[in-house]
Parts: sequence; C-alpha cells; structure tokens
Amino acid sequence: MDLTWTAHERAFRDEVKEFVQAELPADIREKVLKHQRLINTDYIRWHRVLAAKGWGAPNWPVEHGGTGWGPMQRLIFEIETFKGGAPRLLPFGLGMIGPVLMKYGSKALQDRFIKRMITVEDWWCQGYSEPGAGSDLASLKTRAVKTADGYVVSGQKTWTTLAQYADWMFCLARTDPDVKPQRGISLLLIDLRQPGVTVRPIRTLDGGVDVNEVWLDEVKVPFENLVGNENEGWTYAKYLLGHERTGIAGIGHCHRELKILKNMADEMRVDGRRAIDNPRLKEKVVRIEADIRALEMLLLRVAANSAQGPGPQASMLKVRGSEIQQDLAMLQMEVMGIDGWPYDSAWRESDASFFGPGPEPAAAASGGYFDMRKTTIYGGTTEVQKTIIAKMVLSS
Repeated sequence: MDLTWTAHERAFRDEVKEFVQAELPADIREKVLKHQRLINTDYIRWHRVLAAKGWGAPNWPVEHGGTGWGPMQRLIFEIETFKGGAPRLLPFGLGMIGPVLMKYGSKALQDRFIKRMITVEDWWCQGYSEPGAGSDLASLKTRAVKTADGYVVSGQKTWTTLAQYADWMFCLARTDPDVKPQRGISLLLIDLRQPGVTVRPIRTLDGGVDVNEVWLDEVKVPFENLVGNENEGWTYAKYLLGHERTGIAGIGHCHRELKILKNMADEMRVDGRRAIDNPRLKEKVVRIEADIRALEMLLLRVAANSAQGPGPQASMLKVRGSEIQQDLAMLQMEVMGIDGWPYDSAWRESDASFFGPGPEPAAAASGGYFDMRKTTIYGGTTEVQKTIIAKMVLSS
C-alpha cells in the first residue's frame, strides 16, 4: 500500500495542524500532553469546537452530519489532532452506538439521537460487560422483562467507562432466557437519569475512577428505545465491537506518545549525555516507529475493505494498537529511569502541582505507564482477540 501523501493530503494535514494550534484550548492541550486527567467539560468543549468547523463526526457520512472523509483524511485528522495535544473524540456515540443506529436503528431513533452525538448533547456509555460476562459476553445476566409499556431492566454492568458523566447507556440485556444465549439478547437505549440507576466508581491502577459499575434496579425502557428487533441484539453487538476495536488501535495516540518519547529522550541527560544517544534506546525508538507505520497500513487496509462494517481484522488492530501503546509507555519510563518510578496519583488531576524527586516529565511518564496497563484488557482481552483471529482470519 502506497502511503505517500498527495499534494491535496499534505495541504489537508497543514490545515488540520493550523486549526488545532489556533482553536484547541490551551488548558486542554496542557493536560493531554502532561498525561493529566480530563473532565467531562474538557471533552465537550473540544467536540463543539470541531462541530463548529464541520469536523465533529470525522467517520460519519455527510447525510448524518459527518465529513464524508475517506480513510486517508480520517487518518491524517486523527494523527494531527493527537500530535497537537487534542483529546480523543468520545467513542461511545461517534464510534459505537452512532454507526449502529445508522445501520439498524429506526428512523425515529436516528432523528432523536444521532445529530446530538456530534455536539455531545447526550453523553453515552456502554453497557456490555458484567462481573460474570466480560470476554464471554453472551453469558450476560442482566434481564429485560417485557411489560405493557416496554421493558423493566435489572442487573449489573461493570467497567463502564465515564459512566459518571453519562446521560444514556446502550445496554445489552437478556429478553429471552429460554433460547441459545446469543439469540435471546436485545440492545436497549437506557436513560440513566431516572430512578433505579446507581453508578459506583472503580479505582484503577493509576488512581483514577474513569471506569464504574452500574446497577440497574427495575429501570424502565419504552419499546421505542429497542434498537432493531427483539432478541437480535447479538448481531448489533458484534457490529458495534468491530467499530470499537478499530478505534482502540489508537493510531493518533501512538503518534503523540512517540513525539513525547522523542522529546523526553532528547532532553533527558544520563552522565551528561542525551538519553537518545544511547544506541540501544535509539534502536528501540526506531523499531517502535516502524511498528506505528505498519499499524497505519493495517488500519488503512481494514478501513478500505470495510464497506459492510469492520470485520474480524479489527481484532488485529486492537491487539497491535494495544501492544504498541504499552510499549511506548514503557519506553518513556525507560528514558526517565529511576525518576519515573515514584508515583503520586494526584499528579493526574488537573489542579495538581509537581513536587516529585525528579524532572516534571517523569510524573507524566509514570502516569501514562500505569494508565496504559489497561489497554490489553478493555474492548476484549488480547487472548480473546487472538482466538478471533485464529478462527475467522487464519482459518478462512
């Protein structure tokens, strides 16, 4: 695949870089580049800046308010916004339930929700995993009992990212317990601002509370909030997971962290010499840069061949993207050496001050390192993704 950019693509890249430099709020940029934690208003502000430009939904078709960009433009946009210090776009609406509603949702659901996702008028979260149904998602126990007015949902979801901010959840629930597990599941849209919903934080390795458990106690869902057909939610769930895993590849994140790594290695001194002058470290930096380039090619190949939605190759992207993100975090820690290991989770908060024993970039390195331990778990563990690849790609 030829990744040489055309004159038009180079001009687009320059336009994106200039826009990010001019329009991204400085306080958000600083948090992102220092690996500090963003809050809901940070994400919303950036979404609305992009929406005002007409870039609020880079992956969507024009008819739904998107840009209609091709794979190369989307790649350039992600790389340059991330390198410029922009936060990721919230994936739950734009990258997950939005595409599902476009393909399977009723016209009423599309009209009600899709355009609002672009400016985050509604904050969405994902109700898939449960304490006993993570990798084996089809064994989920959350029940949706049909009544005269709709469904009554009871159960527990876990690892629900940013649920503390969410207005709505797209939720898998069992509507028929008497059939094969995959055939008795439905996809429901649940208003989390009603009685019966409890959100409890789960503290992660870096000290944050970005993931949660969500309890649903006889929560009401009207019939019109059913996506597609009853008991066919497994089909919609797989389609959504393909989009999720493609996004988890994190190509923009990889480019940004590579840039941060190079800056660290250039500025850090070991025995009076730049860290990057160490031949072993330089070799590792070159190798991971090549890995990122290969990930770009795979991403473009999957995007170009996915007219019907992401296939099992999305698992390949998820595996390699997760591994590279962890490798980048490890290399940043290697550059910082012993200065990187003391860690105070307060550094991740936006109002924190640095009082560490080493240089300030050491706190950013350790914060990113602990945060990235999760990448090979969320969105389907690496082991599960490799099984999917073996069954559906290598054997085909």
